Amino acid sequence: MLKLHARTTALRGPGGLFSLETRADLPLVLRQSKAFLVHGSVRPLPLGFVLYVFIDAEGRGDQTEDVPCVVLPGEFAYLGQDDVIRLTDDGYVRVLFRASSPHNSILVTEQCNHYCLMCSQPPKNVDDSWILREVRQLLPLIPRSTKQIGFTGGEPMFFGDEFLDILRLAKACLPQTSIHVLSNGRRFADPRFAQHFAEIEHHDLMLGIPVYSDDPARHDYVVQAPGAFDETIRGILNLKRLKQKVELRIVLHKQTIERLPKLAEFVARNLLFVDQVALMGLEITGFTRANFDSLWIDPADYRDVLSEAVGILAAYGMRCAVYNHPLCLVNRDVEHAYVKSISDWKNEYAPECAPCTRKSDCGGFFTSNIKHAYSNKIRPFFEYNKDV
Repeated sequence: MLKLHARTTALRGPGGLFSLETRADLPLVLRQSKAFLVHGSVRPLPLGFVLYVFIDAEGRGDQTEDVPCVVLPGEFAYLGQDDVIRLTDDGYVRVLFRASSPHNSILVTEQCNHYCLMCSQPPKNVDDSWILREVRQLLPLIPRSTKQIGFTGGEPMFFGDEFLDILRLAKACLPQTSIHVLSNGRRFADPRFAQHFAEIEHHDLMLGIPVYSDDPARHDYVVQAPGAFDETIRGILNLKRLKQKVELRIVLHKQTIERLPKLAEFVARNLLFVDQVALMGLEITGFTRANFDSLWIDPADYRDVLSEAVGILAAYGMRCAVYNHPLCLVNRDVEHAYVKSISDWKNEYAPECAPCTRKSDCGGFFTSNIKHAYSNKIRPFFEYNKDV
């Protein structure tokens, strides 16, 4: 698990957002908007950068005396070219973007009109519009070669047209970059808002929208919002009428697994036109820990139900993806849909996984699951059972 935020051990210089640079020969005119990243000893330091970022600068005090600088702990040694960090005036650092990672999600807000039982980012009733201002600063700093970014919350559509402006800015700054937005979909029940969204005309933008049951009452219970199911379905219908890409996201736990095959049938019969259905393992963090007894079920105990649901979707020709599961806990008939998906900064493997011959194919576990609960039925693959 990577450390993404911490208090710095020294800060002499400006706060703000900084794109990191490792090339000492960068033309002088370009250095004025960059922070120079110092791994090890660089002598002499190239002049003209707005900030110098030292990683664990013990023993190099003479280098940090005369330049605007920040010293980060050794856990940040993974930082590299074109990464973006935010420094606060009171000495905190947060990594906002990593150029080498395919898992860059940008938090838009912590506000939400759902209160999901398993929410990994529990909502807060606060004015956090400052985050939008930060995102507007961040997007121009992200390399244009970036393949994909995500926007998440809270509920990004909470800000309505202001968030649509963020998407327009992303399209302008990153014209070749795919965008994935997590949303509960309810705002799109308004046909005018759905139309404004479609008018952005992004070349590759997909909305990930959760539908947790074919039973409206069960869905509304999981998200703790009466009437949410009806608005979500109407939102999906409006989006697809406007030819927008939609992924259905179904988190698997005690409250959703019993009716999963029925939900697969409902989706296949009523929402056949969605672009993908994602069946997702549970992350034990946020509200999941508080509601653990009501949610946790060993993936090994629902592997056959998962196979049935994937089979139903496949029979209808729907694209299906299985996320956030260890490979040894799904049946072989699910592997065609299996995705190694857990973000690298919160991904680990259990000690039992050490001898596995298919570890490179496996998504492993969330770090939080390793700490709090994971299956006791892990079965590492060995050469003799690799094709069993």
